[in-house]
Amino acid sequence: MKKSNYMAFLQEARQFIPQERIYTDELRRLAWGTDAGFYRLIPQIVIRSEGEEEISRLLKLADLYNLPVTFRAAGTSLSGQAISDSILIVAGKHWEKYSISPDHKEITLQPGIIGQRVNELLAPFGRKFAPDPASVKSAMVGGIVMNNASGMNCGIHANSDKVLLSARIILPDGTLLDTGDSVSRTAFEVTHRDFIRRIYTLRDEVRADEKLAERIRYKYSIKNVTGLNLLPFVRFDDPFDIITHLMVGSEGTLAFLSQVTMQTEYDYPFKASAMLYFKTIKDACRAVVAMKKLTDSNGEWIVKGAELLDWKSLASVSDPIFLKYKGEVCSSPLPGVEPGDETGLTAVLTETKARSAEELKRNISGIECCLSDFQTYTPVRFTDKPEEYSQYWAIRSGIFPSVGGTRKPGTTCLIEDVAFHIEDLPEATAELQQLIARHGYEDACIYGHALEGNYHFILNQSFSSDAEVKRYEDLMNDVKTLVVDRYDGSLKAEHGTGRNMAPFVRYEWGDAAYEVMKAVKKLFDPKGLLNPGVIFNDDPKCHIKNFKPLPLIPLDTESPAAKVNRCIECGFCEVNCLSCGFTLSSRQRIVLQREIARLRQNGEDPERLSLLEKQYRYPGNQTCAGDGLCSMSCPMGINTGDLTHVIRQEEIPQGSFGYKVGNFAANHFAGIKNTLRPVLGLADFGHSVLGTKTMSSITKGMHNAFGIPLWTPAMPKAFKINSQLSTPAPRQNKVVYFPSCINQTMGLPKKSPVEQALVSKMIALLQKGGYEVIFPKNMEKLCCGTIWESKGMLDIADRKTAELEAALWEASEQGRYPVLCDQSPCLHRMRETIRRMKLYEPAEFIYTFLRDKLVFTPIDRPVAVHITCSMRKMGLADTIIALARLCSTKVIVPEEVGCCGFAGDRGFTYPELNAYALRKLRPQIEAAGVSIGYSNSRTCEIGLTTNSGIPYVSIAYLVDQCTEPVTVNPELT
Repeated sequence: MKKSNYMAFLQEARQFIPQERIYTDELRRLAWGTDAGFYRLIPQIVIRSEGEEEISRLLKLADLYNLPVTFRAAGTSLSGQAISDSILIVAGKHWEKYSISPDHKEITLQPGIIGQRVNELLAPFGRKFAPDPASVKSAMVGGIVMNNASGMNCGIHANSDKVLLSARIILPDGTLLDTGDSVSRTAFEVTHRDFIRRIYTLRDEVRADEKLAERIRYKYSIKNVTGLNLLPFVRFDDPFDIITHLMVGSEGTLAFLSQVTMQTEYDYPFKASAMLYFKTIKDACRAVVAMKKLTDSNGEWIVKGAELLDWKSLASVSDPIFLKYKGEVCSSPLPGVEPGDETGLTAVLTETKARSAEELKRNISGIECCLSDFQTYTPVRFTDKPEEYSQYWAIRSGIFPSVGGTRKPGTTCLIEDVAFHIEDLPEATAELQQLIARHGYEDACIYGHALEGNYHFILNQSFSSDAEVKRYEDLMNDVKTLVVDRYDGSLKAEHGTGRNMAPFVRYEWGDAAYEVMKAVKKLFDPKGLLNPGVIFNDDPKCHIKNFKPLPLIPLDTESPAAKVNRCIECGFCEVNCLSCGFTLSSRQRIVLQREIARLRQNGEDPERLSLLEKQYRYPGNQTCAGDGLCSMSCPMGINTGDLTHVIRQEEIPQGSFGYKVGNFAANHFAGIKNTLRPVLGLADFGHSVLGTKTMSSITKGMHNAFGIPLWTPAMPKAFKINSQLSTPAPRQNKVVYFPSCINQTMGLPKKSPVEQALVSKMIALLQKGGYEVIFPKNMEKLCCGTIWESKGMLDIADRKTAELEAALWEASEQGRYPVLCDQSPCLHRMRETIRRMKLYEPAEFIYTFLRDKLVFTPIDRPVAVHITCSMRKMGLADTIIALARLCSTKVIVPEEVGCCGFAGDRGFTYPELNAYALRKLRPQIEAAGVSIGYSNSRTCEIGLTTNSGIPYVSIAYLVDQCTEPVTVNPELT
């Protein structure tokens, strides 16, 4: 395409789209050039869209200048369908509106809502989102529908095609059609008369060809997303119904999907799962075929899900039963198993659901009876405990990234996706396993939705030589022969055709069906501008081109940051990354650092290297909160914040001015605090003299002009601990209380709903609960080290932690007494680095030690609770909520609010990050009528107060307000 065309497109697009949502720089084009698949294309232009009007105008411009366009939602696609070397239009963060019908049986969704979010919206009504791909916690509705992704409990009976009712789409000419609106349909019939006529003609031609119509029915009797969806031509008569369902699985090649209305699914309240182990993969498949036949009195399948995991899948997640089996076959012979051969063990994660406990018991009994004909390695055991079976399903969801994480350095992780008819399952599965092994893929694994005959197989592949590329090409040709020629199955069952299977669409379907697909493509997209190269590709080698490199980032193997080299760029992390959609996501930071590392190592383009390093600084480094929440949705537990800390460490090497300043502060910490207190006092004085409005205006101007930390009305006054605050008399129960350095220095803001600084309130509450408070010696000098860790001065951070540990060890009489820190982020670091003492933050300490020593009288007004990142990582989210519910009859935990983005001091220096992270907070607070919020991190509370419109304070204040000490009857003592 001519560069002048792109320039003209950009010039006009900038007339109606703000510059901050248009990316043309080297850094962000590269960042958006990757998805979860194994291909890479670098877009010329990336646009974060917002609204149908923008999409319509953009498509008209693209049509005018003949420029290809690709649409993208979450970018968890696996077959290369969400990347472009032209214009990439992102429909994610700005496309999250929804509505639920009064009977809750229908839901209308924009494409940027994450699948799991839909389930959360429907859960209160006993309903759920029918498609449930393993990526449901990360994938967005647009991608789920446009790929016809189904999942673990979702067969062809409940995939997007079956539950879709209507759609709003925007055609390449900019026309908006709402297939569920009679006015829109009527208008479309007038403006696009020939279009509708062509739909009728194609429908009639397909039906007239009985052989083709029957083949379509047969092919879609199992999961199939190879090519365009032809089933609508035999399912529906109405042309608008056909148009609606042609969208499903079209991968953005026909139109832009701006909204869908879908049927919701009943969410069975009673569930149970079992991990079944078989000694051979054939036995496992035979058991699945048998379980598939089980039905209840209503004719419904008893088994709702059966996920097969071969031995390599089990090994990748260190499954304990697999490890036990491996030990047994190596040490002593097992009947029917070759000595030392662990490769036969296969697990089937089986699930059943019911409307009642009695029905669930009957289902389990029926399954156990069925399985009595099969020899399992371990006894069949179902569990109906969510805390147990959720772990099974979490393992299953993480197989792809986990196996990818075990690959050899420098190799790429590929995932293929095929389906067989259920009666062919045992033989086809065994042959597939043998075929993969025959091509030398010793670490490949097979897993997936056995109940639907749908398998994924993962290959850790190098493309460093022509021989390796040829090996992959030969494998795919043999897979094509096995799946299509031998078993007439599906080469793509649910991951989309993409670029990966585009050369084989005609081969699988035959000429007649393929010509219908081409006719549909020509009708919707006559110029071929929408997602070219996907589904339709004239290059027979397109599936072995444009592979994504995964170079190593040189990191100390002992460093936690080294785990980033196991990343396969799946994007599961992004749902928890607060800067995703603002600057860069955690996945994109890894992508960019890999390219920077590659350029540093080969020296091939120093100018581009310098440019990327410069452009990375603000979006990649300065706006990374480093909170580590990304690790919680990563199956490999990769914390991109660790990588950011290393980058910051490299920018402040020992001997540099910045390092010397940090070291001086560490060595003179008490003095630094004493210096900070007058600054806080001065700011408070200025606030009193100037007033809130003038003070805010002046400090905002100074922040923008000089980059000084931003003052807000939530900024606290100075505070210093009164040495007389400790418990006056010895008591039986003792606690070592280490107030964080922040709470030692910062008191209350000018307009505060509480009267005592946190340290004073915490001591009073502890005394109310009958505890003697012990302070560590030289407390003014102590710090957990989080300040230095966040700045990349990791050695200084460790030194400060060691100082603190020694003081706490002495104060606690060598761990005899529990230790309390009033700041959850500080406590998190302490727990990570100090192992020989019992350490607590306020919520857990109160819930564990004070609950039975206090009488709770809950207040009858709503309160908001913010769960900090550190609380989530420590697994204490439920604890702080439970504590709040002892204190209030209405506890609000705002939805879709994760990390607050204050990130230590970044809320002062980069307040825009804090504001973006909390963009969804204020509307929920106002809607619920909340007047005060609670948390357990002082800095987080400053940012929450600033962005919510209500004050946030420590949960300790709420507990103190709602409790009295337990009184002891003197007659009983």
